[in-house]
Amino acid sequence: MQLEGNNIIRASPPVIFAALQNPEVLAICVPGVKKLEVESEGIFKTTLEVAVGPVKGTFSGKVSVLEKLENQALTLKVEMRAPVGIASAVGRITLHPEENATRVHWSGEPQLGGMIASVGARLLGGVAKAQADLFFTKLEQELSPKEVTP
Repeated sequence: MQLEGNNIIRASPPVIFAALQNPEVLAICVPGVKKLEVESEGIFKTTLEVAVGPVKGTFSGKVSVLEKLENQALTLKVEMRAPVGIASAVGRITLHPEENATRVHWSGEPQLGGMIASVGARLLGGVAKAQADLFFTKLEQELSPKEVTP
């Protein structure tokens, strides 16, 4: 299942690009994050509380930056495990400057296994969109004092 969406953030691509790699900003903005720390360059260890429909779990794993195009795009790989299942995905975030804002396009193809796959897969699209919207709203709030016009 391919998931994708767009969000507008009133900040420049360089500010957003830097924030998307800053563990302190991400720890504030990622819904359900309990722990987020740098393991090594471009690799973050994380613990998240996730609910997809009736299935809830605490997932642990890592997020790796596979590719980055300075101030334009990031490709990320997510690998998470919990007692309720596993989740992995490769996703891409691209930044498109607009007048006094940036359009952030995100896409990915999640792979689920275990109970979360059997129960939560049909709800995943709606949950992912809601979580992405929440993330980008929080990100814009975090960046608003540092807003820079493109």
